[in-house]
Amino acid sequence: MLQIYCKNNNTYYSVENGSSLLEIYQQIGIKLPHQVACALVNNTTKELNYRVYNNKDVEFLDLTTSEGMRTYVRSVCFVLYKAVTELFPKGKILMEHPVSNGYFCDLRIGRGVTEEDVQAIKRKMQDIVSADIPFEQVECHTEDAIALFRNQNRIDKVRLLETSKLLYTRYYKLGDTTDYYYGSLLPSTAYIYLFDLLKYEDGLLLLVPDMKHPQQLRMPIRQEKMFAAFKEHLRLEEIGGMGNVGDLNHACMEGHATMLINVVEALQEKQITHMADEIYRRCQTDEPVKLVLISGPSSSGKTTFSKRLSVQLMANGLIPYPISLDNYFLNRADTPLDEHGEYDFESLYALDLELFNAQMKALLEGEEVALPTYNFTTGLREYRGEKLKLSPNMILVMEGNHALNPDLTPHIPDVNKYKIYVSALTTISLDDHNWIPTTDNRLIRRILRDYLYRGYSAEQTIMRWPSVRHGEDKWIFPFQENADVTFNSALLFEMAVLRPHVEPVLREVPQNCEAYSEAHRLLKFLRYFQPVKDKDIPPTSLLREFFGGSSFNY
Repeated sequence: MLQIYCKNNNTYYSVENGSSLLEIYQQIGIKLPHQVACALVNNTTKELNYRVYNNKDVEFLDLTTSEGMRTYVRSVCFVLYKAVTELFPKGKILMEHPVSNGYFCDLRIGRGVTEEDVQAIKRKMQDIVSADIPFEQVECHTEDAIALFRNQNRIDKVRLLETSKLLYTRYYKLGDTTDYYYGSLLPSTAYIYLFDLLKYEDGLLLLVPDMKHPQQLRMPIRQEKMFAAFKEHLRLEEIGGMGNVGDLNHACMEGHATMLINVVEALQEKQITHMADEIYRRCQTDEPVKLVLISGPSSSGKTTFSKRLSVQLMANGLIPYPISLDNYFLNRADTPLDEHGEYDFESLYALDLELFNAQMKALLEGEEVALPTYNFTTGLREYRGEKLKLSPNMILVMEGNHALNPDLTPHIPDVNKYKIYVSALTTISLDDHNWIPTTDNRLIRRILRDYLYRGYSAEQTIMRWPSVRHGEDKWIFPFQENADVTFNSALLFEMAVLRPHVEPVLREVPQNCEAYSEAHRLLKFLRYFQPVKDKDIPPTSLLREFFGGSSFNY
């Protein structure tokens, strides 16, 4: 017998040595509010089929947790893959990226995807779920796994595993179908209780339960601009032969990292130049652009982007003038409170909207205004003699969380605004069925920046991240489609460059704290990337904002 400390109810239990987590969950009789999906064992995520042979701390997770939902989504993706292979033996499906409250999948069957195809796949998935087939984990030498996937012509997984440098590898079986996933899966298909599959653009949209309300599906929304940005990025990857991390690793190991960096940086600069040219063109009309609005979630590289855009605007003969929304904060005593009774600085209504709109209107009408400065120490607005009057070639550049919210600038005509949404949308997939979540990309950036420049540990950043995400969900993401253009700030090579910088920071997170599970997961994810030295990253790169060496002042 061994001792299990269940953190869900703070109780010790005696269980048989070698019991699985699922058996322990059933034995102790606790009931989570929603479907159990996986568990934390000594603050490390384990699937429910994991067997325990020593005393452990265990916390069972349902679908209201990030790791629980990731486990569920991976399992549904495996069922989708199995359904496609059974219906279209010569077909191929790529799980590409999250969009429109679901996951876009590129189904390649040699012709266009029809509604009948989608319904057939969905019925096959439901049959697989009803059959209650177990997800079986197989551990073997990595060379044997490579041989298995090569025999199946799964070159994406072959190239990933070839560059992983791991002695042993775990892959999964679902009946006679095999696949590879870098995280936990459910015990069996019967644990999948809710999903949907829709025809979307030229592929499929997989819908899963809402994390906040797991008994309901996330409802799809239209995100044409976001989808277009994803597709353009994937098109460029295919042109460069960089379909997944295995391809990237091989290219870097063969000495092509410098060329890759130069090409990717040039492509981003080309996009920024195109935006500056478009803004200049619109400035020459009878209704000129006078206000460039830049928004995006945390750690998207908005600050560096705005500086690079300003350089290109100046190259076109315009005079960009940065306006900080932070200087329009209400006096602290007037700041609205959140549901916990704390000052809600993330709220749009933490800004003095009346003053801001009055000054923007006056500037656009040719008047001179006295610009405020917000004193974060005293929590009071101050005026320090800074005045502004727009000259004919001057254009305001504003970067902030609320820049795309129409309630920020309701009195400024849209024709006078150019709106840009910036986010690290996607870098590169691990393989055809394992994408890199956009939030992981941004979290890794933020952990490193907070550690180097703000004095925060990785533990502190990880623990703050849910609050950051909550603010983004409320104040940023609903307005991203308002943009005139979407800019993907992710760089194909960035995880390979950031890995040597962020790994030591993540390893400082102690095992006995709540943030350890996330730190451990990120470390496990980063090991798939062969490290690339940062010496060839140009000083103007967006990536320099997060690990240093930028030629811009912040």
